[in-house]
Amino acid sequence: MTGPTGPTGPLADRFVLASASPARLATLRAAGVAPRVVVSGVDESVVTDPDPAALALELARLKATHVASLPEQATALVLGCDSVLELDGEIHGKPRDAAEATDRWRRMRGRSGVLHTGHWLVDVPAGVTAGAAARTRVHFADLDDAEIAAYVATGEPLHVAGAFTVDGLGGAFVTGIEGDHHNVVGVSLPLLRDLLGRIGLRWTDLWGAGQQESRSG
Repeated sequence: MTGPTGPTGPLADRFVLASASPARLATLRAAGVAPRVVVSGVDESVVTDPDPAALALELARLKATHVASLPEQATALVLGCDSVLELDGEIHGKPRDAAEATDRWRRMRGRSGVLHTGHWLVDVPAGVTAGAAARTRVHFADLDDAEIAAYVATGEPLHVAGAFTVDGLGGAFVTGIEGDHHNVVGVSLPLLRDLLGRIGLRWTDLWGAGQQESRSG
């Protein structure tokens, strides 16, 4: 079995992830989806919004629309994503340096924050788009200063929104999650399925031929 075909080819073959995040790519691959990766390179600093969900969604929209505008992506279905952490009403992306990551964790430890991830889809040949943000509450362990220093020294917190991961070295420091676990990793699979439905596409059509055959065999 294969996904629907047409002038643009199978849906699974035209899916593009407009994000450099290895965690997002790994999450999609584990779910049977193998997108091509095209990094947008947009300047995220130009976007400001006091609402964390709106900010995450706008950043995702910018990434997706930039990649969708490239001539070589004329037949693509593009997904853009971006995540921010809301803590005490403040918005936090990736820490600028180790000092900021350390300060962030001293504020986060023993508490909870909300991880917002914006998702934006652009079906280029169809000329349709859909977007939404997902939110997940994350509870953090009460780390001592030595644990924070050791974690920051690994460099991992400097490369992710909120200065933590749930699928990497930071997994031991997340004590609970309220909402979609995948959203914390960087892409909400249930929300992506919903967005595909809004533009007349099916989640299962993103599975490649081999994935569909293994599920039907």
